[in-house]
Amino acid sequence: MNLKQLEYFVQVAELGSFSKAASVLEVAQPALSRQVRALETELKQQLFTRNGRGVALTDAGKRLFDHSVGVLQLVSHAREDLGASRDAPVGRVTIGLPPSIGRQLTLPLIDRFRKELPSARLAVVEGLSTHIVEWVTTGRIDVGLVYNPEAQPGLEITPLLQEALGLVSHAPKGKRRITAPLPMVELSRYPLIVPERVHAMRRLLETQAALAGVKLDIAWEVSSVPSIIDLVCAGYGHAVLTASGVAASGRAAQLAIRRLTEPTPTSVLCLVTSAHKRPTPLAVRTMNLASALIRKLPR
Repeated sequence: MNLKQLEYFVQVAELGSFSKAASVLEVAQPALSRQVRALETELKQQLFTRNGRGVALTDAGKRLFDHSVGVLQLVSHAREDLGASRDAPVGRVTIGLPPSIGRQLTLPLIDRFRKELPSARLAVVEGLSTHIVEWVTTGRIDVGLVYNPEAQPGLEITPLLQEALGLVSHAPKGKRRITAPLPMVELSRYPLIVPERVHAMRRLLETQAALAGVKLDIAWEVSSVPSIIDLVCAGYGHAVLTASGVAASGRAAQLAIRRLTEPTPTSVLCLVTSAHKRPTPLAVRTMNLASALIRKLPR
């Protein structure tokens, strides 16, 4: 196999269509089809199945797709690394952000990136922390910001921001706002609106509750933090979030947050990169920009 075949294969897989991929790549569709067939012949695997809307990856195709993205990313990094000067990094860098941070960071990051790195390109993708870790380790993105990552050999982890979790409740206008700390043992008295278990904040909360011998009252499971805050404001229950998460919602005036204690569960936002490859000068500059902006976020 060669890089051209992998590039053609990835483009077809992402677009789900040979004709669309041929248009984007500016090659004739028969030539594109021949390259993909040659790849299938060499690997002795069918990579696509046809459906009414185009094509879909087979199981073998999905496995090859993950490898191909990583290979093409490495080649791109090599070109960028060799083509960049110390003072003016060039090329393209992709950063992954959790939705809660994406709402606060995307605009200022792109603004600073455009001013300081005009010759480079930045792509921002959003996903849960577990997905971002997977994308970093497989090479689909260059840099990730994640909450409470687990240590693993393929990951370089740099803590950026540590925040205590608190019970978030609706505080109607004119009603006295209770802000005194809340012992973890009392958390069982409050019906909670929490993300699904794949969410880093949910895993952290359940671990700390179990260690404190507290049985949580899970009233609703909602993946979106903005939706959780909407439900809290509507009186459907309480949430467990960080102060910065409340500040970013734009509805802090309607909410009261009580810091959890005994113990105090702490959420740590970390910068993650692959441990198996050296970051390009552009990736390093992007990490520095993101780190500086994170430290300026309201808390």
